[in-house]
Amino acid sequence: MLHTEADLAQVLHTGPFHLALRAALSVRGLPLQRVQHHLAGRGIKVGVTSLSYWQQGARRPQRPESLRAVRGLEEVLGLPANSLLRLLDDTSAADVERPAGRSYRSLVEASGVVEQLIGELESPVDGGLHTVGHHERIRIGCDRELRGRDSQHVVRAHRDGIDRYLAIHRGDAGCDPARVEVRAGENCRTGRVRWDAASGVLVAELLFDTRLRAGETYLFGYGFEDGTGGPSREYVRGFAFAGGQYVLQVRFDERALPARCRRFAQTSTGATRSGRSDLTLSGRHRSVHLVEQGVRPGILGIDWDWE
Repeated sequence: MLHTEADLAQVLHTGPFHLALRAALSVRGLPLQRVQHHLAGRGIKVGVTSLSYWQQGARRPQRPESLRAVRGLEEVLGLPANSLLRLLDDTSAADVERPAGRSYRSLVEASGVVEQLIGELESPVDGGLHTVGHHERIRIGCDRELRGRDSQHVVRAHRDGIDRYLAIHRGDAGCDPARVEVRAGENCRTGRVRWDAASGVLVAELLFDTRLRAGETYLFGYGFEDGTGGPSREYVRGFAFAGGQYVLQVRFDERALPARCRRFAQTSTGATRSGRSDLTLSGRHRSVHLVEQGVRPGILGIDWDWE
């Protein structure tokens, strides 16, 4: 169930219609009988049974009088005009099945290797999930190496039956993925793991404790212990889908502090880096961070100079 304004705004953007309606009813705290009463006051007659079917996804409003009722629902529930109606369009319904996204080829330098490893795990490339919120912590060791990273991740399914997430790790030059440790945290466990030694890429299957229905969210934690590569100079994250918040924190060992840190964005791996801004290293915790409230498809990252 969706209970917050942020959840409601997200599902009004992604759909599907029945989950958006269900979320709006939950957030507004209105039982179906009260909704029916408010609609009747606007001269719109619709049964409680029909409203129930609509929020369950058992039926979709299609007739002119039903579409008029949906317009009334937007008013009663205090939603933006056409926010529910647009989810009934054929195009919007298709977008819910698989939201428009970006391919790995535009987001990952070793895209061919990533796609091959994902294929070995018999998973569709998009995974059936998109990010709602992601907090990622990167640890840089005393030899300037990537020691590890930890993720707290919230995802939403855009298909029924999703029960796993594929986490991708790419180490720095010299990384030995065979020695990288995968750590499954809360609400998941480690499944199959595949890697490519030449590129330093590892793909780990994280198994959920449940199967998700389209529109449902899931929170889980995971991480990688590396420390096998050479000096690290940046950390980047590619996003195939829009939406959600991303927080990236990079923390440095006190014996290896960078001279300068910057955030940046890219539309693709070959594009010029834009949105550059200097980041101030915090004195006590020796870390920098970036926060992106509404992620767009593309790449976000932090890089740093050692000298």
